[in-house]
Amino acid sequence: MTQDPSAFTMAIGTIGPALAIGMIGVAALIGMARNPENSGKIQIAMIVAIAFAEAIAIYALVIALILKFVK
Repeated sequence: MTQDPSAFTMAIGTIGPALAIGMIGVAALIGMARNPENSGKIQIAMIVAIAFAEAIAIYALVIALILKFVK
């Protein structure tokens, strides 16, 4: 039985972004709790940071698809 490299790529490639999004959310909530008047700026920065972290998972998906269909 052979191992599927695309499944391994997705498994490893999504752990980092998932942890990063969680850490970004926690940091944003702590920042909003400590400084509620700047919550708008914090929320915008949080959304941008989450988008960058999610891009890493999309790159992992692209690499997994390349591994799956190009041999």
